[in-house]
Parts: sequence; C-alpha cells; structure tokens
Amino acid sequence: QVELVESGGGLVQPGGSLRLSCAASGTIFSINAMRWYRQAPGKQRELVAAITSGGNTNYADSVKGRFTISRDNAKNTVSLQMNSLKPEDTAVYYCNAQITTIPMRYGNYWGQGTQVTVSS
Repeated sequence: QVELVESGGGLVQPGGSLRLSCAASGTIFSINAMRWYRQAPGKQRELVAAITSGGNTNYADSVKGRFTISRDNAKNTVSLQMNSLKPEDTAVYYCNAQITTIPMRYGNYWGQGTQVTVSS
C-alpha cells in the first residue's frame, strides 16, 4: 500500500513564493518519475513539472523560470518551489508518482491535492 501526502499550499500574494512538498510512504521498492499537476476551477488537470529518478526535469511553458522541481530519492519526497507567483497559478496542485511496490507491482499514484491561491 502506497500513500502520497502533499503539504505547503496556502494563500500568497502575487509575486510571492510557496514551496510544496510530497512524501511517498508504504512498501516502496522504487520510484520512477515524480510529477506535479494542477487543476484550476473549470479547467482540465495539467502537468506543471516532472523529474525522473536521475534528476532530469521538464516544465510547462507557463512556469519555466519561476518553478523548480526537486526530489530526495533517499526520503521518497518531491518538492516544487514556486516563485513569482501569479493569479493564474491558482489551482489545486497534485503530486503524482510512478512507483514499484513490494511485491513487484507497478502503479501510478496520486496525492489528495493541496490548494494554492494567489491573490491580493
């Protein structure tokens, strides 16, 4: 059984910063890609940033240069540092991970989501 738990959301003014964290726990053998998605009201869920187990990253064009994704493989965590936040970044942010569990079963897991609101 695997669980992803996010933390770090909240209310921030435009131009401000937030750091989201996500911790995976359970009978984990390995974690491949880890990703952050977001979903704004009335919109489809979109990929924000991704990082492979080797540390390769990619970002949505809308967040390039403002957001940084990182991970700690020893702790099974992934973080998203969000700077220069804009009102259009307001959304529920979801952690996602491709995990192989013990016994060897591969699955795609999601966190419960954390709200980020950018408003003055």
